[in-house]
Amino acid sequence: MSLTLRHNLTSAYLDAATRLSPRKKRRRIVAYVESYDDVAFWRTLLSEFEDEEHYFQVMLPSQTSLSKGKKVVLLNTLNANELGRSLIACVDSDYDFLMQGATALSRHVNGNPYVLQTYTYAIENYLCYAESLHEVCVQATLNDRQIVDFPEFMRRYSRIAYPLFLWNIWFYRRHDNKTFPMYEFNACVRLQDVNLQQPYQCLEEMRQEVERKLSELNTRFPQAISEVDALGDELRDLGLTPDTTYLYIQGHHIMDNVVMKLLLPVCTQLRREREKEIKRLAVHDVQLQNELTSYENSLAAVQLMLKKNDAYKSLYLYGWMREQVEHLIQQSAR
Repeated sequence: MSLTLRHNLTSAYLDAATRLSPRKKRRRIVAYVESYDDVAFWRTLLSEFEDEEHYFQVMLPSQTSLSKGKKVVLLNTLNANELGRSLIACVDSDYDFLMQGATALSRHVNGNPYVLQTYTYAIENYLCYAESLHEVCVQATLNDRQIVDFPEFMRRYSRIAYPLFLWNIWFYRRHDNKTFPMYEFNACVRLQDVNLQQPYQCLEEMRQEVERKLSELNTRFPQAISEVDALGDELRDLGLTPDTTYLYIQGHHIMDNVVMKLLLPVCTQLRREREKEIKRLAVHDVQLQNELTSYENSLAAVQLMLKKNDAYKSLYLYGWMREQVEHLIQQSAR
């Protein structure tokens, strides 16, 4: 091959490569999150908004230590020059969304457009979205039979917890986390053993505990009753209603002491039903053992499937988060 021809081919290759390569690199936006468990959740949301202009990289808040958590995330983005254009914070709302400026932390979380929040208490509340729980059971058991109406169960749970939850928020808004702290509220609204023959019986037991505490608070703080009622009207604009209370209660409590208490017996029964079906239909022992082994190898832990659940995108609070990301991108593009 002549030197001239080789030069022409090389030039043509470089010209083609130049035409194919982007004229400018995509801008990276770092998204700091609180912990390992948060990475996948925020990645699911932010990936919807990546385009030719920018992309997101979800990271833990410290590259020099193992420090994690909400405070570390917010401190790392407090006075950053690139906050908004190249750096954002993604945090659980905890009670800060419902506080609506009653604390300095709440003012920072709600007032900074470059701090994305869950609006629910935490990401666990999304994973426990009632409309998605049947799908979690199917993934864990490979059995599509519905034993419990999960949306109805969580509505009933929420309605029972709602009046007591308003008291809990009322105290926290008054900077009083000792008279009726979160752990005491959680103790009142946890589930005991769930009997699938009478799945709502555990809710009636919880109701008795809630009513006992409500009676005590009404007696001790009669002057606050009207304020608590008014707080309910205010929080309705934030999506908190008697039917949706479970979305705003501490996420780990909802996952560990409510939803998992319900899912475990449901999934246990669904697996037993599938195993009985296999035993009934097997022609001989070898087929029985092979089929049982195949079924068992296809199963997954219920809690793992719950943590991998991403069927919460129809939840109105997820829509609010999407709107927040859209606004953030518009702001950073200016």
